[in-house]
Amino acid sequence: MRDQSFEFLQNLLAAPSPSGYEQPAQRVFRSYVAPFAATSTDVMGNVFGAIEGGGENRPRVMLVGHSDEIGFQIKYMDDNGFIYFGAIGGVDPHLSTGQKVNIHGSKGIIPGVIGKKPIHLMEPKDRETVVKLDAQYIDIGVASKKEAEALVRVGDPVTFAVSLSMLQGDRVTSRGFDDKAGSFVVAEVLRQVSELSAKLQVDLYGVSSVQEEVGLRGGTTSSYTVNPDIGICVEVDFATDQPDVDKKHNGEVKIGKGPILPRGANINPALFDLLAETAAAENIPVQFTGIPRATGTDANVMQISRGGVATALVKIPLRYMHTPVEVLSLSDLENAVRLIVATLTRIKDKQVFIPS
Repeated sequence: MRDQSFEFLQNLLAAPSPSGYEQPAQRVFRSYVAPFAATSTDVMGNVFGAIEGGGENRPRVMLVGHSDEIGFQIKYMDDNGFIYFGAIGGVDPHLSTGQKVNIHGSKGIIPGVIGKKPIHLMEPKDRETVVKLDAQYIDIGVASKKEAEALVRVGDPVTFAVSLSMLQGDRVTSRGFDDKAGSFVVAEVLRQVSELSAKLQVDLYGVSSVQEEVGLRGGTTSSYTVNPDIGICVEVDFATDQPDVDKKHNGEVKIGKGPILPRGANINPALFDLLAETAAAENIPVQFTGIPRATGTDANVMQISRGGVATALVKIPLRYMHTPVEVLSLSDLENAVRLIVATLTRIKDKQVFIPS
C-alpha cells in the first residue's frame, strides 16, 4: 500500500465516529477525496465525492461504505463522578470492562477506564456472569459529579482508546474497521478512477455514509439523493479462519485471500457476474459466500431505494468484529479497490442489469 493511502487509513481510524457523531472521520474522508472528486455533505452528514463520466446517457453508479463505528454515550454521572453510559451499536458487554476509553466532548479528549469490582471481591456465582452495560461505569479520575461535569456532559460520545497497529506481514488491528474499511475503499476507488487515462462511461458517486450501525439511515438517505442505477456497497464480513467460528454459518472465508462477493436476494445477478468475471480476467483473488436474506448493510436499503437499484456487495474479511481489536489484511483492501475500479471500466449500459 502506498504511504499516502496508509496514512489516510490511519487518520480515518483514529478519528472518532460513533453513530450520530461521525463528523471527525467525515472531515478526514472529505479532505482526502476533495483533490480528485467534487465533494458535498448533506444534512445527515453523509459525504459525497462525484466524478463525471464521458459519453451520453451515462448510468449513475454509487459506491458506499459507512463511516460510523460502535461506541458509547454518556447517560448519567453519580455524586462521586463515576460515569454511566449506553451502547451505540452492537457493543459486546463481555469486552468493555477493563478497557481504556476516550470521551469526546467540548473540552477535547478526556481519557478514562471502564472499571468493575475486582475478581477477589466477587461472589463465585458472579464471576461466571457478564456485567450488564448499565451496571458498568467509566472512571476519569475525578472525585465528584461537579468535577466530572466540568469536563464532560451527558450525551458525549465515547470510543475505545485504540488505534491502528501492525501485526505480522500485512495484517493490521484497530477498532472501527467496521466499516471505515469500506469508506477507505470508496475513497481509494475515487482516487484511482481520477487517475485513469480515459473517463468512465458512468457518473460515479462515492459515499461515506453515516448511522449504519443504528439502522442503515445514511445509506437510505444518500441512495435517495444520488438515485443510482447501479450500486456497490463496501462492507466487512466475518472471517471464519479463527478457531471458534463455525464455517457452516458464513462459509469458508480467510483474511488475505481477497474480498468477498456474496450472492443472494440483495444482489443483482448480472452485477455479481460482472464482478466475478472481472476478478477472473484481472487475476484478482476473491471469495464467495451466500446470504439468503436481507444483508443488514447499506446494500439492503440501496436496492429498494425509489424504483430499485442493481446492487452488489464487496466485503472485506474481518476477524473479531465489533471489538477493539478487529483484524484484517491490507491486501484485501487493495484488491477490493482493484476489483471495483476494473469493474467500473466495464460498465457501459444500465439495461444489462435488468432481468430478462
